[in-house]
Amino acid sequence: MPGRIGCEHAFVRWDNLTVASDAQRALPGYREPAVVRRFDAPEALEVRFYEVRAKSVLNRVPERSRLPFRWTINPYRGCTHACVYCFARPTHAYLDFDAGRDFEREIVVKVNAPEVLRAELARRSWQREHVALGTNTDPYQWVEGRYRLMPGIWAALRDAATPCSILTKSPLVLRDLPLLREIAARTTIAANLSIPTLDERAWRATEPHTPSPRARLEAVAELNRAGIPCGVLIAPLMPGINDAPEQVERILELAAEAGATRVGGIALHLRRGVREVFMDWLRSQRPELVPRYEELYRGRAYASAGDRARIEAPLRAARSALGAGAVRRIAPAARPSVAGALVGAGPATPGSPTQTALF
Repeated sequence: MPGRIGCEHAFVRWDNLTVASDAQRALPGYREPAVVRRFDAPEALEVRFYEVRAKSVLNRVPERSRLPFRWTINPYRGCTHACVYCFARPTHAYLDFDAGRDFEREIVVKVNAPEVLRAELARRSWQREHVALGTNTDPYQWVEGRYRLMPGIWAALRDAATPCSILTKSPLVLRDLPLLREIAARTTIAANLSIPTLDERAWRATEPHTPSPRARLEAVAELNRAGIPCGVLIAPLMPGINDAPEQVERILELAAEAGATRVGGIALHLRRGVREVFMDWLRSQRPELVPRYEELYRGRAYASAGDRARIEAPLRAARSALGAGAVRRIAPAARPSVAGALVGAGPATPGSPTQTALF
């Protein structure tokens, strides 16, 4: 199945690639300078990768966050998916990068993540609490094909019998399916694929360097066939872009066919840093929608409760139209579920793990 997925971004061939440049740069929060690399590959043009050695990989989520887990792992900072709505963009500012182009082109790689994680999970104090991956930037963004950090991370979680979950936009997760099945034999594991839209225009405009939504649906089916519970996240719902009832209903239909164990969705939110990037994109690509968004998000990061209910209504309506048995559970984003709570309802401390993203 993995070999048949037709996605130009999912499986980059890194064999025999050359390093175009090599330098060093100090980054805030890291004791040693990062090694800066460029790779001679079509996907890597104009992207710099900052190889750092992390002191810790497990990130504790504050209790006040209301998230359904207390620990996260993010082997990469910044994301080449370049989604215009990505909630994680502002976190790049803590590395002295900007939330716009830098977030997409200046990628921090924690090259020692697997071994550091293994040491942390071996501590006697570790209680085998649930660990969530993909809550900030996607650990399966295409450069994972070069660095291959995830197999070592999965192996460490397996050996420590630690419950875990993954959220991604990439079928590259199927590369590690044997490891996921080994984890499932020892503890609980779940996956979610983020699929905001099937519309090609909306997909290529809002998340230009992500794998095909159809390939993601194939990955959902493959994971479920392999015994890894996998759901679909239709998020963010963006008025006038991907929230039409027929758009949402079609994703639900295909999610049901893929055996999705859950489907969730949430309205777009625009915190500082994300708002500027998204609104600039909107003025350039969909200027007719600018007044509507300015009204929805006037002076606030979240649309009002009433507006959110209206934006999310097509998801509820589609679920009703398909019948309650179409998928096992629809996870309304307003509740503190995995699908909804990850986006951090309410204020978050800058730079804390509460500032997580589903996208």
